[in-house]
Amino acid sequence: MFELVILSVLFSTAASGRYDPNWKSLDSRPLPTWYDEGKIGIFLHWGVFSVPAFGSEWFWWNWQEAKSPAYVSYMQQNYRPDFTYADFAPMFRAEFYNPFKWADIFQASGASYVVLVTKHHEGFTNWPSNHSWNWNAMDIGPKKDLVGDLANSIRIKTNLKFGVYHSMFEWFHPLYLQDKAKNFQTQDFVRTKALPELYELVNTYSPEIIWSDGAWEAPDTYWNSTEFLAWLYNDSPVKDTVVVNDRWGGNTPCQHGGFWNCDDGYTPGKLVGHKWEKCMTLDKYSWGFRANAKLQDILTIEELLSEIISTVSLGGNILINVGPTSFGEILPVYEERFRQLGSWLKVNGEAIYKTNFWTYQNDSITPNVWYTSRTDGAQPVVYAILLAWPKTSSLVLGHPAVTSDTQISIVGYPGQLTFTALSMSGVKITIPTIPANQMPCEWAWVLRMENLKNRHTKIRSDAFSKNVRPIEMRKDF
Repeated sequence: MFELVILSVLFSTAASGRYDPNWKSLDSRPLPTWYDEGKIGIFLHWGVFSVPAFGSEWFWWNWQEAKSPAYVSYMQQNYRPDFTYADFAPMFRAEFYNPFKWADIFQASGASYVVLVTKHHEGFTNWPSNHSWNWNAMDIGPKKDLVGDLANSIRIKTNLKFGVYHSMFEWFHPLYLQDKAKNFQTQDFVRTKALPELYELVNTYSPEIIWSDGAWEAPDTYWNSTEFLAWLYNDSPVKDTVVVNDRWGGNTPCQHGGFWNCDDGYTPGKLVGHKWEKCMTLDKYSWGFRANAKLQDILTIEELLSEIISTVSLGGNILINVGPTSFGEILPVYEERFRQLGSWLKVNGEAIYKTNFWTYQNDSITPNVWYTSRTDGAQPVVYAILLAWPKTSSLVLGHPAVTSDTQISIVGYPGQLTFTALSMSGVKITIPTIPANQMPCEWAWVLRMENLKNRHTKIRSDAFSKNVRPIEMRKDF
């Protein structure tokens, strides 16, 4: 057993001195505190792929390269024979885009940060990039700076951090294909396209998250990733507050960078000895908007809360994705999920924000119970989060060790609960009968446990995952 060592996430500023363009130096940078404390982010996949709104955001690839029968048939049935993917761009008009309305929804959700896809693998930039002539949201389609408008509305109307997703590669860019054909021994695409876009995004919009993707086909040396990150940490306008993920080359996921993604929907099942994030999507089958999505394809609030609670219990952050429509709206069902989440966090946020993992992550006796802990008060507090309300008047938990000084309460409900210590370990808690109109929330109830005998977090080495590795990096179902 050993005392929990608070990881680098607790540091709020970068270490003194400058960072060198190598992973040993870059990986020594402490992750700014705000990221770990915030826990929850919103992801937005938006681009030309939102126009066909069929299959997934990999539409162009699946149609033109993979020649998937479903995609080929869809195009044959709905578009003229000589229709090209570029012909979708003028249809991406975002005519109902109201970034202040979006900001209001995100603020209501209780999220702490938002990450907008500024360029996916199709290469279309949602800002007027100087490096994407006539294939950007100002030159064609919306005729707007979608990135700048959202960044401004987020900063004016909310307390969320604004971040950007950027795909390093582009499926069909001739310079990238040329470099690839030369086994990435040349860097024409990186020099003229990928890196200039990244510098442009940072200098123009000062994002506090750089969520890199699409670098898996080549090593980090091809992308000059360490040179960019050294500039980002040393000299950029966000050098002290910015956070980045781990997708900077085929050799970097789960190895290098700021927080680790490892894979889409990454769920380690055990603790990870590094700050990590689970990115997941409310639509079970796509990251982009699908016009033919069914209600059963969308996560319920109960399913979403289960994802959030289990992730935070294991020390991770969660990035919740939705795909806006091509006309610039977030579907009512997604808005409902975000507002439901916000109503739950208004009551139970103390068990999520600024928390750490506890000695145990879930209970040994009662299923669907997850633990978190807080150490920012006079004494550590342990939270037991119940995904299901007890079916009887008592609840048995196997891990909390109670004393005569212990206090147990339901977050959002007045008074203390009575309990009995079990003979071997654990506690039996009496659950009061609460009228429906006095329940603190509708889903996932939280027990606050103070002055436990085992309130201080202690973790065995076997609690950590020994198999932290990336899987194939591709957002496609």
